[in-house]
Amino acid sequence: MIAVGLMLIGGGLAVAVAVAVDRVPVTPAADSVDAGFALDMSVHHLQGVEMANLVAERSDDPEVESIAFDISATQTNQAGRMQGWLALWGIPLSGGDTMAWMGDAGHGHDMAGMDAASGALMPGMATEDELANLRGLTGTAFDVEFLRLMIRHHQGGFDMAQYAAEHAELQAVRDLAQSIEDSQSYEVSTMTDMLTARGGTPLPAP
Repeated sequence: MIAVGLMLIGGGLAVAVAVAVDRVPVTPAADSVDAGFALDMSVHHLQGVEMANLVAERSDDPEVESIAFDISATQTNQAGRMQGWLALWGIPLSGGDTMAWMGDAGHGHDMAGMDAASGALMPGMATEDELANLRGLTGTAFDVEFLRLMIRHHQGGFDMAQYAAEHAELQAVRDLAQSIEDSQSYEVSTMTDMLTARGGTPLPAP
């Protein structure tokens, strides 16, 4: 599902991103921070979108529905921008060592030698068993588990966004990474309060 999403979003928005190509004046190498971040974070985002899109049919909680809608809309847009950049740069939407672009910081997550197409889970991503369990829940039980998984998911993407905000070559990439870092930090705080109010406790941070 994530792989299909990558192709659809990347191909569909490449033309729109081309309009703003003046913001991306050079073509990064395939092993650059810019390209690695765009590839890995778009994959990470698409799982977040997948989880957020489960909410409409499984939750009756207006607060949970609202934050899920925001996450889905925001991360779909951001993933589309990143896939559009990759298309403009002529960089494949799969391949390469996951998080290797983060140097020692990436290898600290024990992701070396794994590429995005291999199904390797980046920090914070839910396993297939966790997703299957989430799909089987409704009501408050769903809300609690959704918040637990999404909090961890956001926490897992934080290091990638922070690293790209500091080390990416292109200003457009740094700006997007900083925006992701800021928004997800705020959402983690909000969702943690929501989880506590519903009697849940967070999963261990990735």
